[in-house]
Amino acid sequence: MSQPTFAIAVTFHIKTDCIDSFRTRVVQQARDSVELEPGCCQFDVHVDESDPAVIFLYEAYVDAAAFDVHRTTPHFLDFNQQVTPWVESKSLMSLNLVGN
Repeated sequence: MSQPTFAIAVTFHIKTDCIDSFRTRVVQQARDSVELEPGCCQFDVHVDESDPAVIFLYEAYVDAAAFDVHRTTPHFLDFNQQVTPWVESKSLMSLNLVGN
């Protein structure tokens, strides 16, 4: 596997009554991304210790093009459509590897 050179950090604030559904669905999304996408090297799901409605994703890709592919996959499109109503807010950071 190639070393990842591009990462995404996403913070979701989930509606309180949707937390369990979101967690289940995002864990499946993480699994699908790593298993089905050769360019996805890592996809971690974290929850804030002090606020269970805050979910943080760290995703690492071989390059930015692999992330672009990720956003067109059927599993991503299905995930995005399903969880959008459960999300209060979302912020995304795109990160490039510095050095080796």
